[in-house]
Amino acid sequence: MRLGVEAAIVEGELLSGDVEVVEGRIVAVGLEPRNGGGTAVPGFVDLQVNGFGGVDFAAADAAGYTTAGDALLESGVTAYQPTLITAPEEDLIAALREVPGDPAGPRILGVHLEGPFLSPNRLGAHPPASRRDPDRELLERLLAAGPVGYVTLAPELPGALELVDLLHSRGIVVSCGHSDATAEQAAAAFDRSVGTVTHLFNAMRPLGHRDPGIAGAALARDDVIVQVILDGHHLADETAKVVWRAAAGRVALVTDAIAAAGTGDGSCRLGGVDVEIRDGVARRADGVLAGSVVTMIEAVRNLHALGAPLVDAVAAATSVPARVVGRPELGVLRQGGEADIVVLDDGLEILRVLRGGLEPVAA
Repeated sequence: MRLGVEAAIVEGELLSGDVEVVEGRIVAVGLEPRNGGGTAVPGFVDLQVNGFGGVDFAAADAAGYTTAGDALLESGVTAYQPTLITAPEEDLIAALREVPGDPAGPRILGVHLEGPFLSPNRLGAHPPASRRDPDRELLERLLAAGPVGYVTLAPELPGALELVDLLHSRGIVVSCGHSDATAEQAAAAFDRSVGTVTHLFNAMRPLGHRDPGIAGAALARDDVIVQVILDGHHLADETAKVVWRAAAGRVALVTDAIAAAGTGDGSCRLGGVDVEIRDGVARRADGVLAGSVVTMIEAVRNLHALGAPLVDAVAAATSVPARVVGRPELGVLRQGGEADIVVLDDGLEILRVLRGGLEPVAA
């Protein structure tokens, strides 16, 4: 099957020509274009999705995952991590047990547990009653309940680095986030092979000129990938530009999407938290930001509009997050590789999406 595109981002380079897909694999690139148009880019990889299309993953069953997956595919996401925020242990275990093993929609790259081992001073929208200090036995019970692939924790908490070692021994990615860590405390985690930071600047110690905190420590290192929510609300444009100029090539876009993403303004739940969405901004009743309703293609457009070249803006939504979770076969188009593909027009609108070479079947 020819895609009928004029160009494609292949292994990080924009190449002219069409792409051919056979049995879920890319078999040729740079072919003479036929009738058609658009640019083929890798399918998007989102490491932080609390919900989508009216579905909150904290309360989702198999049907809910199908509904959310269909909506995610329409937005160009072909691989993602369902994300569970801090909640009572029994609620987390129940949610983990509902995660499907082999969904027909986007690939599930393991569950992202965002908590409960977070700083009490940097909880953001997480409910404080369910926050916990590092607890190996609790962590073991959560890991046994479902396919955890990724954990966000505050590295400065007593016992946090021991949990880092445990998680790494199980092949689970650890990210620093919701943290009041100093630069020194953050460096101790980074030196222990923690290689990424959850939603940089949000719910973490502010960057000061004599107290750079975890954000400054992450930006100063070449071996740490920084994740950002680029919805126009979580970061000022100037801050986003500073991040890009300091860390181009190691910036990963995440949406932190909630159930209302893809549905418009209104009310929804984020785990056990009531959220109101007005003018595209999601907040708790007290005004605290509570996730976002941005889609990944919108985040790519936003990064490109801030000055990132298109190839690099796409990489921030594809190959860079895939690198975080150790899945280099995803987030890249290459001959012989997986045909997870998004076709964009000149305005960066989505024309079609393929997951494993197949287009979603309309309901």
